[in-house]
Amino acid sequence: MTVQEIADALSLTVVSGQSNLNKKISGGYTSDLLSNVMGQAQAGNVWVTMQGHQNIVAVALLVGLTAIIVAGGVEPDEDALRKASTEEIVILTTPLTAYEVVGRLYQLGIKGE
Repeated sequence: MTVQEIADALSLTVVSGQSNLNKKISGGYTSDLLSNVMGQAQAGNVWVTMQGHQNIVAVALLVGLTAIIVAGGVEPDEDALRKASTEEIVILTTPLTAYEVVGRLYQLGIKGE
């Protein structure tokens, strides 16, 4: 499944990385503890978080994540959006809770690894 397909299925708002919406997603991960994401998420995963600061972009780059979904109506701050734009990292937002997003991703066939 691609980032675009997930964005369409969950009615997510694309706020950065529009040029990478055709990338495939290999699985999913959710956590708000950055060190946990760095140690446990896999390259190609979509990451569900409620964090909106620029460090989420650094973690996505380090791990090789395909996209970040910022849940719970949280809007990424300007520094995060600027860094994501520079690095071409996909950030999607949604008013849905992280719990709801993960459940819907699972229904779409996106599993944890």
